[in-house]
Formats: sequence, C-alpha cells, structure tokens
Amino acid sequence: MIELQGIADAQGAKVAVIVSRFNEFITKKLLEGALSTLKESGVTDDDITVMWVPGSFELAVAAAEAVDTGFDIAVCLGVVIRGETAHFDFVAGEAARGIGAISIAKRFPVGFGVITAENTDQALARAGGKKGNKGREAALAAVEMANLFGRLRGQNRGMIV
Repeated sequence: MIELQGIADAQGAKVAVIVSRFNEFITKKLLEGALSTLKESGVTDDDITVMWVPGSFELAVAAAEAVDTGFDIAVCLGVVIRGETAHFDFVAGEAARGIGAISIAKRFPVGFGVITAENTDQALARAGGKKGNKGREAALAAVEMANLFGRLRGQNRGMIV
C-alpha cells in the first residue's frame, strides 16, 4: 500500500496571494496570516506576489491568470459580509464556485480563504481572532496540496519531498 500526504513544504514555489480590497481592514489580517504560513513553509519573499483585486468575485479570474502565468500555488483571500439584500449569496456562492472550478479544471492548488459572515465581528474572529485565521488555513491547505501534487507527479523540485 502506498500512502501519500502533502506536507507544509513549499520551498522554491512561486506563490500568488490574491486579496480582495473590499473589507480591506479584514483582508489585511488574512494576508498577514497567509504570508506568515508561507514563510514558515519555506517560501521566500522573492517567490511571493501579492495581487489586489476589487472584491471576492474577482478572486477566481485572478487565480486563473496565476495558473496561466507560471505560479505554482495560489491563495485567495476575501471577506463577504451579509447585508440587507441577496447580493451576499451571489458573491459568496460565485467566489466559491469560481475558485473551486479553477482548482479542478487546471489541477492547480488554490487555497480558499474567503470568509462568509453574518457581521463584522464574526469576520474579525476568523481573521486572526478567537476563531483562528482563515488566511493561514488557506495558505497551509494550498501548500500541502501543491506538495501532494508534486509527489503524485513524481517531480523532484525544492518544494517536493
């Protein structure tokens, strides 16, 4: 029996961290968590590109561009807070669908760090507060998937153990 599992090693990987400007006071906290995790995983500052997009809806298309321009990993970070209209449902659903579609269609590791919350307090709790940091979690998941993909494909690069 062969058992494979990705590990938190992304040394040598080119990483795109894609961040929504909407709710930036929260997404900056997600970015801090993601960057910290990437550095702990062996990624250097020179191998990280932070891309700012208008909102969570635009995260998927930026991730698709990251795939097509040579990045090894993408981490998508955003916050969608419920308001008085159905806009929340459309944006949150399309962000999740789009990011998932890129990951599946391209067989590309994309970390999903989009917080969906009822209010600002819930979002802040998930952006470095008492509920953890979803940016950190998204970066770690993407790194582990990239490492696993490398193992499956038999690549012998710095980020593959």
